[in-house]
Amino acid sequence: MAESKPNILDTSVKYIKSIGPKRASAFEKAGIQTIRDLLFYFPTRHLDRTTVLTVAQAYQYALNGFDGEITVIGKVVNKEIIKTRKREILKVFFKDKTGFFECVWFSGVKYFYQVFNENDFFAISNKPEIDKYDHFKFIHPDYDKITEEESQSFLNTGKIIPFYRIPKELKLTNLGDFGIRKIIHNAAEKYADKIEETLPEYILQKHSLLSLPKTILNFHFPENKEKLIEAKRRMKFEEIFFLELLVALKKNKIQKRRKTHKYTIHSDLIKKFLSILPFQLTQSQLKVLSEIKKDMLSDFPMNRLLQGDVGSGKTIVALISMLIAIDNGYQTALMVPTEILADQHYKNISSLLEKLNAINPQRKIKASLLLGGQNKTTRNKILQSIEEKETDIIIGTHALLEENVNFKNLSFVVIDEQHRFGVRQRADLISKGIDTDVLVMSATPIPRTLTMTLYGDLDVSIIDEMPKNRKKIITVLRGEKKLPEIYKFIKDKAKENYQTFIVYPLVEESDKLDLKAATKYYDELRTTFLQGLNVGLIHGRMSWQEKEEMMLKFLKKDFDVLIATTVIEVGIDIPDANIILINDAHRFGLSQLHQLRGRVGRSDKQAYCILVTFDSLSAKQNLNKLNLEYLSQSQLENYTAYVRLQSMVDYNDGFKIAEIDMKLRGPGDIFGIKQSGFPDLKYINLIEDEKLIYEAKQSAFEIIRNDSNLNSEKNFLLKKKIINDFKDNFIFSKIG
Repeated sequence: MAESKPNILDTSVKYIKSIGPKRASAFEKAGIQTIRDLLFYFPTRHLDRTTVLTVAQAYQYALNGFDGEITVIGKVVNKEIIKTRKREILKVFFKDKTGFFECVWFSGVKYFYQVFNENDFFAISNKPEIDKYDHFKFIHPDYDKITEEESQSFLNTGKIIPFYRIPKELKLTNLGDFGIRKIIHNAAEKYADKIEETLPEYILQKHSLLSLPKTILNFHFPENKEKLIEAKRRMKFEEIFFLELLVALKKNKIQKRRKTHKYTIHSDLIKKFLSILPFQLTQSQLKVLSEIKKDMLSDFPMNRLLQGDVGSGKTIVALISMLIAIDNGYQTALMVPTEILADQHYKNISSLLEKLNAINPQRKIKASLLLGGQNKTTRNKILQSIEEKETDIIIGTHALLEENVNFKNLSFVVIDEQHRFGVRQRADLISKGIDTDVLVMSATPIPRTLTMTLYGDLDVSIIDEMPKNRKKIITVLRGEKKLPEIYKFIKDKAKENYQTFIVYPLVEESDKLDLKAATKYYDELRTTFLQGLNVGLIHGRMSWQEKEEMMLKFLKKDFDVLIATTVIEVGIDIPDANIILINDAHRFGLSQLHQLRGRVGRSDKQAYCILVTFDSLSAKQNLNKLNLEYLSQSQLENYTAYVRLQSMVDYNDGFKIAEIDMKLRGPGDIFGIKQSGFPDLKYINLIEDEKLIYEAKQSAFEIIRNDSNLNSEKNFLLKKKIINDFKDNFIFSKIG
């Protein structure tokens, strides 16, 4: 059998014109090893240089203050090097039938002097300028040497021009914009038509997509604006389509696996549990419970995402669902990201179970807490109770994932704050059970496009109703000069039994960040502004047992004020803590601010969130007058900080907050996509491309419904790409 011929696209870039062995080494260091890599090294931006004018027309554009780029074609009539005390300057003089112009270079003088020779024709592109002597000129323009007949076919001007990121490795080989553009142009012209198509013809036609070879050509060197838009759309569609195809495959795999066990709903236990609650479930909670119950009664394992704002009652919904599994003789597990949150859940659930067991003594339900820091005797006792099914609900952190944790018959898993766990960790816990039903919970509301993309394999439930006794938290933005007034407000409210969190971003002083330190201000405030109040301190360097002790003291009202770092961000429930003062609020992310705000307002009292920042940022700005293009980096950071803080003032809705946060920071930074095993998204914009995402998702899921293993001939290309490009991606190969 003859060996298959190697694909020319997989050969080294050294065979491309103007590269060679030496430059090829630099390209390889920059991650561009093959011709294929080079073809997919797309521009970061394009400039429209399709406006070709005469000199007279261009002069009028400049007089009128035109701020864009134009192209002028002219003949070299003279050149000179002007020597000053500091440097040399090159001036090249051009003319056309309507007038004269000059081009000026302050660097590369000797090189450019050799390029421009008398009577040669050039197409010159840049922003036009008129100096104080009425000289019409271009500073450091791009150019193409042309003949009179070639004026419609030049590479750097007169077209939509690509600009590429030039890594330092390539700069060291004297490659600039012009050089890399020329190299990629040579490669695209010669090899683009050899790119193998990845999408079947029926998908290209259905979604009006360019072929991949035409996409390559028009992404680099577009025929016109419309073709550039089409090329970008093709790459966006392909990226999100294959992602959705993988998600659809994963969901299909889950739905095909039948459970080996059956649940029966015994209403007696649930009725007794509801009777011991000091509140009634909201309609939203009841709706979600109905969706979960339907999943549990189905023949297939549940795979559901439960979203709900801070304080909306997700944990009670999860506990009721776990009781259904327990009532059928199975074990359940609740995995949370931190020890203090696990301890909080354990105490709250144990308290409820104690009341339930009192009215239901014939079937006492037991919860256990498994943490990494427990002593060996305690830990071994808990491990034995899990293995022998003496405990029904096992609450823990990553400790649940260890090999020596053996469940007897785990069938229901709840993962809280799920975005804090990696894909493999979730899979490891699920694999310890029997056809496990999975409920993942998020108190960080997830924007619709991200839910549709990242969690497309999950059924989604949303608790969008807060308990009836909750009042909207009043959120205000104040400058640091207002702190004395704020401390007086805290002291006055303490007389009404209000407790207060005061949050600082750091534990200790930092040379790099001029931020208040919790330890320093704890010592200062209790002897000055908060004198007469009982003040406590909690921070991240404490052990979880020390944190727990401080929180219990706060709960018992040993403290009026608790000075804290962000260790209070998740899960702490202090009903009388109804003021939170967040210092240096501009240093926190938007979703983090929203989480911190959720620590107050857990009762029927009016709650307050006070955001303190430097005085200039706290003043109301007219954002409509800001031109972001001309802001410095520090100004831009202040602008986005202001948007974050003002969004907190304007909105209490976590989903609205999440949408704004994603626009400001991007999805990877907020939800940990970059660390989750999720493929990088190079082209699609999860904020702007919602319509295209939905279109790709619908198409992908329809294909898998009709051809679940992609075995049909028309889907051959789809299966080939998935096998070649995604076979090692854990998120799709192991889960489900």
